[in-house]
Amino acid sequence: MFKRICFAAVAMLAMQLATLSAQAQDDNYVAGEHYDVISPAIRGSSDKIEVTEFFWYGCGHCYNFEPQLSQWKKGLADDVVVKGSPAMWNGLMEIHAKAFYAAEALGVLDKMHMPLFQAINVDRKRLADEDELADLFAANGVSREDFSKAYNSFGVGSQARQANARARAAKITGTPELMVAGKYRISTRKAGGQANMLKIADFLIEKERALQMASSGS
Repeated sequence: MFKRICFAAVAMLAMQLATLSAQAQDDNYVAGEHYDVISPAIRGSSDKIEVTEFFWYGCGHCYNFEPQLSQWKKGLADDVVVKGSPAMWNGLMEIHAKAFYAAEALGVLDKMHMPLFQAINVDRKRLADEDELADLFAANGVSREDFSKAYNSFGVGSQARQANARARAAKITGTPELMVAGKYRISTRKAGGQANMLKIADFLIEKERALQMASSGS
């Protein structure tokens, strides 16, 4: 009886130690090893802690990451905001970036975001020009005229250029990648996987929150 109790106690202690070890590991992410510091930092557009997702609609890894990111966003505190920032290294990516900002300008980003991903990654459409995109938007209840007006607007073109400049300043090397508070860049490669990207983002959000509290004297 005593041996069984001792065995149970040892097993419980081992589980507690394993949990503490995992927590300690999560609390010791190292700059340069698990994430990169962006210098100079990139100014955000909000007074909240901004998490920026660099993505491309034609990226299969981004398509697979999106459900994880959406679930993760549901658990974030009110002082955190997540913003998409399309990457563009060529003309096709610029077309897709403008589709993202056109959807945002029309107030239909929630409706169009996954259909844009699915059209390319599942239906194998290139969405290589304005007409193809207008067809997709029309199929999802947005008139071709409204889409084309937004797509060709000065505001959408300006936002696409800003997104390109942002990605260059952050020195992203692929997609998906995350940026926290304009100060830290998280890549899949250094994080060791997409799930770990979100764990590191949690760690950096807490780090930034502590810095803000300290600077405000709270």
